[in-house]
Amino acid sequence: MADIRIVDIRDADGFARLPRCADPGFDHRSCDYWEDADRGSKAARLSWWDPSAAPVPTARPTTGSNPFAPTSTGPAFNPFAKGGSGARPNPFGGDDPDDGGEGPADNPFAPRREVGPAIGSDQPRKLQLLGRGLRVFGTYAKVLELDGQPTVFAQFGPLSAYPRAQRVRELYPRLPSSPLPAVITCVAAIPEARGSGHATTLVGAICDDLASRGFAAVEAYPEPGLREEGTSAATVHFWLGCGFETAVQDARYPVMRRAL
Repeated sequence: MADIRIVDIRDADGFARLPRCADPGFDHRSCDYWEDADRGSKAARLSWWDPSAAPVPTARPTTGSNPFAPTSTGPAFNPFAKGGSGARPNPFGGDDPDDGGEGPADNPFAPRREVGPAIGSDQPRKLQLLGRGLRVFGTYAKVLELDGQPTVFAQFGPLSAYPRAQRVRELYPRLPSSPLPAVITCVAAIPEARGSGHATTLVGAICDDLASRGFAAVEAYPEPGLREEGTSAATVHFWLGCGFETAVQDARYPVMRRAL
């Protein structure tokens, strides 16, 4: 019996488990198609996840650019800088340890927030996009592994995280506006797994997860007319098989919806 495991993408190890795209011109690791409604792309961009592939920036000249500027003998004095002889105390504070303070005053009545995981700024750009909601919402992506091999990838989250999805939804004011749904923007299986039902299994797990986070509904926005390898949002037929209903029947921008 096949061993199925569903992995949340919350760190570099999980990010490394993203399966390949069926079309080699596309790449889950550098796709910002749904995150950027105007310039987003599904294209494979090696530099997004392999820093060594990024072009080396050209250094700018540091001298002689302004013939009228006085000769500099050192860093300019900054009255707002901390430390050093030029630093000035904050007359309204006392909250800066460098100025003799003891740090911000503790408020015993303020609610304590749990500090969740975060993606570092040195991580791949796409992983940073997937990690934007970790502290508040939770994960934005899952991978289904079959016998240890990444097989299906899906991306989801609150509607506010995906401007292209918002733009599609704004075409139809009759859609429920409160509470706003979660969305599943991408679902993609490797070619060998097509028709196996594993993508449906992953969508079911995502729906259960979203329901546990308090969402009442989830929507998807398939892209009719594109070849199978060219769409990241599957087909109307696929979503119907996952228990979704057609909320908007449209030849260009249909909306699929499932109550949670």
